[in-house]
Amino acid sequence: MRAMVIPEITDLKKNREPLELVELPVPEPKKGEILIKVTACGVCHTELDEIEGRTPPSSFPMVPGHQVVGKVAKRGKGAQRFEKGDRVGVAWIFSACGHCHQCREGEENICPDFTATGRDAPGGYAEFMTVSEDFAYSISDAFTDLQAAPLLCAGAIGYRSFRLCDFQPGENLGLTGFGGSAHLVIKMVLFLHPRTRIYVFARNPREREFARELGACWTGDTTDIPPEPIHKIIDTTPVYKPVVAALNCLAPGGRLVINAIRKEDVDKKYLLNLDYEKHLWMEKEIKSVANVARKDVSEFLELAARMKLEPEVETFSLAEANQALMELRESQIRGAKVLDLEG
Repeated sequence: MRAMVIPEITDLKKNREPLELVELPVPEPKKGEILIKVTACGVCHTELDEIEGRTPPSSFPMVPGHQVVGKVAKRGKGAQRFEKGDRVGVAWIFSACGHCHQCREGEENICPDFTATGRDAPGGYAEFMTVSEDFAYSISDAFTDLQAAPLLCAGAIGYRSFRLCDFQPGENLGLTGFGGSAHLVIKMVLFLHPRTRIYVFARNPREREFARELGACWTGDTTDIPPEPIHKIIDTTPVYKPVVAALNCLAPGGRLVINAIRKEDVDKKYLLNLDYEKHLWMEKEIKSVANVARKDVSEFLELAARMKLEPEVETFSLAEANQALMELRESQIRGAKVLDLEG
């Protein structure tokens, strides 16, 4: 099978083609697993974190990709949940131990033995992959394969971030950064709470224009001050500067939810400018988002089908994965980027 792999940790300032196109054997599903013929796979900023070593793969070469859609091609011994030909999806959560306190509480995302698709096990930048049937999801006929792919991470992690906001009707919401996840969050929030005032902070004018098209009441640059304090803010950026800027915009008692698996080191200096009275005083809160649990994925897929959510997608072939990643790194974003393995 064809696959794009991460052969080693790479500095993307020096190497714009970090992934290699290779031929690999089609994997065999083990007990309780299914073999998936991949038809689409979303492209995520976390792949950049893997490539540059902020959250490095557990082994090399590694097939990245954790927003996977495809059809069941084969079932391993004992796998009975899906039939051959069923359309399924795979998200960032590849497995968890199933017996620790976190798993028993339904929070496998913070299980100490959490493993990630495309980082700790081969993912969807390939024509085939295997996964435990317990960590695969049925995909509604409401979506095409290309539309469904970003729902599995950008959508699911956005859903978890919004839940962790503890948003209350009548509050306003801020979104810092406006890429694959945030453009789904704004659609979701305006479906659930149509009167919500949503403020979007993005350094790219095209992203700000896109946010206004989708219903933002105000848009500004990362460090701009909105016309009113914001009750809840979700940060989806890869750097530190917007975190400090967002804290400056929070209302008393407000909460900032940081939706990023890692932050880049390039502007860590901004944390040194964190002023207690200005940024944290008045019971402001900061909460991080760690991965996704299975319930986040399944609940969001049900909600997305109910609201007939249609992600904005830009498609690339498997061989064009490096181009998609470089555009993502350079903030050339409108919606989500998806690899089309059937195109």
